[in-house]
Amino acid sequence: MSGTNNQDLLLGNLFDVKGKVALVTGGGKIPILQVGTRTNCHPGSGIGLMAVQALAVNGAKVYIVGRTEEKLETVAKTHGKDIAGEIIPLVGDISDKKDIARLYKEIESREKCLCILINNAGIQTSTQKPVGETAEEFKQNLFEPDNANFDDWATTYRTNVAQLYFMTTAFLPLLQKATDHQYGYSGAVINITSISGLVLKSQAHFSYNASKAAANQLTKLLASEIVNNGFKVRVNAIAPGVFPSEMTAGDSKDNQKSEIPKEKYGHLPAGRPGNDRDMANAILFAATNQYLNGQIVPVDGGYLLKFGS
Repeated sequence: MSGTNNQDLLLGNLFDVKGKVALVTGGGKIPILQVGTRTNCHPGSGIGLMAVQALAVNGAKVYIVGRTEEKLETVAKTHGKDIAGEIIPLVGDISDKKDIARLYKEIESREKCLCILINNAGIQTSTQKPVGETAEEFKQNLFEPDNANFDDWATTYRTNVAQLYFMTTAFLPLLQKATDHQYGYSGAVINITSISGLVLKSQAHFSYNASKAAANQLTKLLASEIVNNGFKVRVNAIAPGVFPSEMTAGDSKDNQKSEIPKEKYGHLPAGRPGNDRDMANAILFAATNQYLNGQIVPVDGGYLLKFGS
């Protein structure tokens, strides 16, 4: 009589990240920020912090990279106590290719492999309202504003797209080593993009939405090229809807957490914005599901169902 695989299906085994080494990135040196720029690219706040906690609380060793040492240390001290894993701050500028190479050498000197890379970065810069009763008025609102310029678009793409490419390609050898060292597990890249790259509306921020669409496509390109060159490293994206962050809430508290009133997004099918548990569940799924590769996973409370994609 054959045995059973019941043990394999226990939650603790399905979503097991104990002992895994992870790197969660965020902001970098953003060169030309326009007035009104909003950012959710620091791993010490918003979705980045949710990802850090999801992994570290469940036993992973998590390196968090950002420009601001004080914020990183606050996260480690506030959220790194009495947990199964570790939160280790590393100051770095991931919009600089030389600094990415330095970060790679730093991790390589400390660890035999990198199991999980989470590219969590995003800025929203200028907005232009796509309205007008005449073509001339429409042009006036979209083309003429001072904040509608090439530098703004370049800044947005540098942060929201380019660093996903450079971080993933730089750390590929350490990610492949995770596959080599762990039977049945493949190194995982998780890009945090946005449903703004999937919706048909500009939401008044054309450069941001276009960059997130590019980030989604880049995820698929990297996944395809990596697997077709014989490497076992999975690349997926989580495309969040509305979650509390410095970008969506405007600020964060002393513990680096942000809040959004539930009633503000009561019109969504879920009746609320996303929370830490929603994102943690998605992060653990993408990190541990060995059959998931090259996919964009919306976690949006039904936003796309209501507004279309």
